Amino acid sequence: MQLTVGSRLPEFKMFDSDKQEITNETISGKATLFLFFPAAFTGVCTKELCLVRDDMARYNNASVNVIGVSTDTLFTLAKYKEEQELNFTLSSDYNKTVCAAFGSQYDDFVFGMKGTARRSAFLADKDGVIQYAEVLESAGDVPNFDAIATAIEAL
Repeated sequence: MQLTVGSRLPEFKMFDSDKQEITNETISGKATLFLFFPAAFTGVCTKELCLVRDDMARYNNASVNVIGVSTDTLFTLAKYKEEQELNFTLSSDYNKTVCAAFGSQYDDFVFGMKGTARRSAFLADKDGVIQYAEVLESAGDVPNFDAIATAIEAL
């Protein structure tokens, strides 16, 4: 089931590229922007995440945690983060449970890949309530960062 504005964050557990566990408890009390993306080292994903990297002051100034989530391994994400000089957390949902819980995965993606993270953005407030939700049909599109900024200002 896809999360919508007003939904509570589902229970989740994943590991970031620094091998640290991320759960509801570890982000409790912090507004968090979850950015699901299909695959590291691809053109549109790199464009999206570099836009966030270059605008990180906006998120830091608003005390918003940013977590990029894909079904890549945490080792792949560590290399990607290093090469792109990303200044926020990248987290692996290799087992595809978090994508499923957020309703953010492709049944069938390119080259027969199944369960890949669907490009989407979810902003949760410090109480774990979704304040912005956008799930894109096309992996070639990026989230509406102007609308996300408006939602952040309203927190």
